Amino acid sequence: MYEDHQTSPASSRDEDRWARDLLADIAMAGLQEQRRARRWGIFFKLALLAYLVVLLALVALPGVDSEFIAGGPHTGLVEVVGVIAADTEASADKVIAGLRDAFEHEDTKGVVVFIDSPGGSPVEAGRINSEMVRLRQEYPDKTLYAVIGEICASGGYYVAAGADRIYADKASLVGSIGVLISSFGFVQAIDKLGIERRLLTAGKHKGLLDPFLPQGGTEVQHLQTLLDTIHQQFIAVVEAGRGDRLGAGSADLYSGLVWTGAQGVDIGLVDALGDVDYVARKVLKAERIVDYSHHDVEDLLHRLLVRVGRSLGTGMYSGVLGQAWPH
Repeated sequence: MYEDHQTSPASSRDEDRWARDLLADIAMAGLQEQRRARRWGIFFKLALLAYLVVLLALVALPGVDSEFIAGGPHTGLVEVVGVIAADTEASADKVIAGLRDAFEHEDTKGVVVFIDSPGGSPVEAGRINSEMVRLRQEYPDKTLYAVIGEICASGGYYVAAGADRIYADKASLVGSIGVLISSFGFVQAIDKLGIERRLLTAGKHKGLLDPFLPQGGTEVQHLQTLLDTIHQQFIAVVEAGRGDRLGAGSADLYSGLVWTGAQGVDIGLVDALGDVDYVARKVLKAERIVDYSHHDVEDLLHRLLVRVGRSLGTGMYSGVLGQAWPH
């Protein structure tokens, strides 16, 4: 006789409950693991963000870099690069802020203004020049040098004239001490095309320099007077800054011509040949250079990426090639 073993209803319910509990435990464990992974992900993202913020601060804050943190005597650097205007990297607000930071720091032995500019606004350049003169008077123990890069023309030289001494490369372009206003005229062109110019103004000369209207003699004379006045202001600033160092050929100095850096030494626009490193190392005896320039966020991010890339490259060389090749 064989006994018929059948699963009781109670036993079946227990197995079903056990299976559901097991599935619930597995689901809960998976959920906890996801939460744990999410928390670690957030942690690492915040850590990376903090790291990038610190790096950005090292690049962004004027006068702060990996060497500067250690303190000690250094050469303060402020850049005037590009067109000098209110909405550029070479604006008076940014340059003046950098100059003040550089002069105010107690470890700054001297300040170098690196200029690579074709010129720009006479107002912005005048503001920078005036602040340079003021800071020299307030900090007589700190010398201010201007170092010219590729070009230092027009408003660029307006700025340079505010320094104690000016250095340049022998091939730098220097000068262009003049003022201009430029535009185009299309009067004959629209006449030939049969175009009628319609312009409404309140004020007799409000359409001054309109390219579709003929120039009036009175308006041209008025503009020339403005240019001559600004030109004389420019000349006065150069003569105040350079003094008796302006030598032979000075009659052409204010004609708008440009010269090489080597020629600039001969005629007194430049004191000597040299770059930023030369001035820091040989003149100021403070080889370590700290950049006090103020930059836009886009430029800061670019500089951050360059610095990180340079650091990674150096690390790879030291870790791989540095071990493979004898020193």
